[in-house]
Amino acid sequence: MAILHFRCKERRRTVRVMLRIPLTVHGISTEGETFAVETKSHTISMHGASLELEFPVQLSDVLMIENELTHEQVEGRVVTLKKTREGKMHVGIEFTDKEVNFWHMNFPAPGAKPMRRHIPERQPVEARG
Repeated sequence: MAILHFRCKERRRTVRVMLRIPLTVHGISTEGETFAVETKSHTISMHGASLELEFPVQLSDVLMIENELTHEQVEGRVVTLKKTREGKMHVGIEFTDKEVNFWHMNFPAPGAKPMRRHIPERQPVEARG
């Protein structure tokens, strides 16, 4: 019986899910000015998210993330910065509160096996005469 893999083994604490959720990111710029920028999540996980930001931030900056659908807020720390071809930044955010379920989702447990679907083998077609 053949096995079809839908995803590779996840090596993170929790899996990432591609989900676009409207967000407002609040913070303080390097010049000391407060800002609020509207954006959307790129991917989310139980512990944070990846967002696309046009506003410059730096590693270890603390930002307040507001979910525009639920109006809930959570504090997050910038842990990765990657520049896109369009000149925008993909910013990796890790929530400072490890117990928060900001996305209101159930994620698979750490170390969970990848999802698999069994595909039945094809039966040979008999030639008709």
